[in-house]
Amino acid sequence: MKNKNIVIAIVVIVAAAIVIAVMFPPGTWSEQTAPEAAESEEEHAEEEGVVRLTDEQLRASDIEIIEVETGALEAEIIAQGSIAPSPQGQAVLSAGAEGRIARINRRLGDAVTRGQTVATIESREAAAISSDVAEAASRADLARRRYERERQLFEERVTARADLETVRAEYDQAVAEANRARQAAAASSVSGRFISVRSPISGRVTGAPAILGSYVTPQDELFRISDPNEIQIEAAVPAEDARRIASGDPARVETPEGEIAARVLAVSPAADLENRAATVVLSPGANAGLVPGEYVRVRVRPRTGAAATSALVVPAEAVQSLEGRDVVFVRTPTGFRAQPVRTGARSGDRIEIVEGIAAGTRIASRNAFLLKAELGSGEVEH
Repeated sequence: MKNKNIVIAIVVIVAAAIVIAVMFPPGTWSEQTAPEAAESEEEHAEEEGVVRLTDEQLRASDIEIIEVETGALEAEIIAQGSIAPSPQGQAVLSAGAEGRIARINRRLGDAVTRGQTVATIESREAAAISSDVAEAASRADLARRRYERERQLFEERVTARADLETVRAEYDQAVAEANRARQAAAASSVSGRFISVRSPISGRVTGAPAILGSYVTPQDELFRISDPNEIQIEAAVPAEDARRIASGDPARVETPEGEIAARVLAVSPAADLENRAATVVLSPGANAGLVPGEYVRVRVRPRTGAAATSALVVPAEAVQSLEGRDVVFVRTPTGFRAQPVRTGARSGDRIEIVEGIAAGTRIASRNAFLLKAELGSGEVEH
């Protein structure tokens, strides 16, 4: 009975094999699945080296996009700098006279227009100046009446011309004194016993040590006004490099929002004794939200003393190593594509691109390593 069951099982297996052979001849399965496998491999090849990012993802990743430019590593001078108000972009308002602060019209951060009163000081000096103005005006009026009376007598041939000339000279002097007193009062912004503290520029209040009711002296600082549109960049450059820089040389300033153009305004003629560095003053071509006191990095390109080159120069962080090759991530409509490049010389945080991309190509710079990491995670998942 046992042998009979074994024979039946063998017969069933053989019959099943014959049915499969008849329905699926040899080579049929490989022919049907080969196109699908090829299509899958083709899709994978199309996606290789591509990172797709939406606009929201791009903003969240804080990846900086720059345009590739030509340059010379040996020509660039990299230095650290700070944002400072320009000479015409900052004003310090002092009391101007002894007295007590009677009123404060502006607070820290408030906007101020040119000529606007930001505080009022009650001062004995103001009262004295106002008194001088009144006295001078009174003397001038008295001298005017004497002169008119003397002229009338002269016309009636009662007095001599010499007397008339003397009175006229006294009148002219009194008028001059009255004008001087009024101009002094206007220069001090005096009105009665009060002195108005006015801003000579438009801007915002960046310092306000004034306290209502406090007693101040003429030299005490009450407010500091800065115009955010009038700024400059002061960079510390080694003395040997500063000799290569001249007024008008182009420069680039690295800001949190990207790079902006700048030009050299002046170079200090002497180096600082402590750090042996000269100060280079630059004017940014665009404000780009720069705030006085902020630190930035500048790259100055002297127009003299540098060898000409057509090499492309990019930040070193824009070049990533992927599977043993140097690549940059080129911006595409849907994200980024890894583009192999051949690099050349390197100087500091700048590197030359010998071949692989053209000038004007938009590539990822800051945080480009995130794209490399995204490619690595995609390959692992695949």
